[in-house]
Amino acid sequence: MSERDERDSAPARRLFGRRRPGETSLQRIERIGEAYGLVLVLVMTTFVVTVTLPPQGWFGRVLAAVVTGATAIVALTSSDVRTERVRLAFTTASVAVVLAVLARVFTSGRLLGVAFLIDAILLGAAVMTVLRRVVLAPRVGFRTILGAISVYTMLGLLYGYLFIALGRLRDNAVFTGVAHAQVRDYMFFSYTTLTTTGYGNLVPAGDIGQILAVFEMLTGQIFLVTLVAGLVSLWRPGGRGDEPAEESP
Repeated sequence: MSERDERDSAPARRLFGRRRPGETSLQRIERIGEAYGLVLVLVMTTFVVTVTLPPQGWFGRVLAAVVTGATAIVALTSSDVRTERVRLAFTTASVAVVLAVLARVFTSGRLLGVAFLIDAILLGAAVMTVLRRVVLAPRVGFRTILGAISVYTMLGLLYGYLFIALGRLRDNAVFTGVAHAQVRDYMFFSYTTLTTTGYGNLVPAGDIGQILAVFEMLTGQIFLVTLVAGLVSLWRPGGRGDEPAEESP
């Protein structure tokens, strides 16, 4: 069995355990990234930054764009995509950061909406890349499960950014009866829609908002019912599918 296969099939303790002999800090970060652990951490960090730091200020909007770009880039590199695609993602993320800064300089909500739209496209590319690796994995291991969870959390972030972009481009006319929706409202609505929780306090207004909401509900349900449920049913922690088989003498 190759070293790559061993990494793919190793349990959590092997992925996030102690540093291996002779392993540098950068190599350890790359090993965590290959398990999609770093991707999941970055997704949650991006969510917290986006919700807690208002995009009206310099620091909040720039930091949100930077962390989102880093999330997409790490997701792509963890899936072994070509270097050219990673460079393209870096360039695209840089454009989003510049637009976020210009939106503050010119006090333009539309420029900020375009920046969030670009970030959503980056997240979409990351979702498709990681999902492809998960679906085509030769066997279900801890890395596969972690990849599926990363994709699911990124979907909420992706749709949330689409709703934010829509709000900035349409002067916050996204929800019925809510004249000045905040960024946290869009993210809250996205994740409650993805999980079909449906509190009913936020209702999308207009065709585009309703179409996005329907697509997110369908995406969340299909993803959980088919992919995640199927992967979990096939995963055997500590079993033959999770540990390298011993070679016969």
